[in-house]
Amino acid sequence: MDELQELYQQIVLEHYRNPRNYGELPEATHRAEGYNPLCGDRLEVMLRVREGAIEEIRFRGSGCAISQASASVMTTLVRGKSLAEAEELFERFHELVTGTGAVDLEQLGILAAFAGVREFPARVKCATLAWHTLRAALQQRQEPVTTE
Repeated sequence: MDELQELYQQIVLEHYRNPRNYGELPEATHRAEGYNPLCGDRLEVMLRVREGAIEEIRFRGSGCAISQASASVMTTLVRGKSLAEAEELFERFHELVTGTGAVDLEQLGILAAFAGVREFPARVKCATLAWHTLRAALQQRQEPVTTE
């Protein structure tokens, strides 16, 4: 395994073992639930949106290392961002893990830790679950999000 892959693997494991922003957000203005029926990952994303920006974000749930790490990284990146910036991050991440666009790994920063996911289609659903759930919360959709 080359050094870069090892670093990325360490980032995923660190965020899985010590997730950031995990827990309830009682004063959430937006929330959504997500479910990956393929492997059983379940997430709830809660946000407090004020003046067009994500003031606070939390998640809770259970699942594989990739889904939990992705949720942890996502929450650290979108906090304080405008809704448009959060949507842009969603698009960049989705292009990264699905391989649908040209990506500059250096420009992606910590998101680059998930670049290898694109080689495993079943894991793409794990990695994107939190992001799709974030989008659903921002759109205030009531039905749970599913990756199927």
